[in-house]
Amino acid sequence: MTSDLLFVYGTLMRGFDHPMAQLLSRSAVFIGEAHCRGRLYLVKHYPGLVLSDDAGDVAFGELFRLGQPAELLREFDMYEACGEGFAEPTEYVRRMLQVARADGAVDGAWTYVYNWPVTNLPRIASGRFLEQ
Repeated sequence: MTSDLLFVYGTLMRGFDHPMAQLLSRSAVFIGEAHCRGRLYLVKHYPGLVLSDDAGDVAFGELFRLGQPAELLREFDMYEACGEGFAEPTEYVRRMLQVARADGAVDGAWTYVYNWPVTNLPRIASGRFLEQ
């Protein structure tokens, strides 16, 4: 299963001055706000998404359509330190998951899921990184 959609919930969202956020805004079309089932944790100055089966666990972010999916995903894999050559277990893994848009439409989109223990990390209860 593949997709040209990318769901972001942290420092890759619009409004961040990070070079990779700028790359995303230049190389993709912003579709709109979206959410998925999961919990956000504050890792350091950035969040980590942990998937959940609980319908009450919602993580909010933004959905983009990538112009050159293969090339861009390779770049973002490197940024998230989960591309080729990184020691396992990587901090993040790229996964395909179902995300819902504000209008209720559901899409399969790539996102980066946090892959390390969250035992001692503070949870972002609102599910919104910008409201931590």
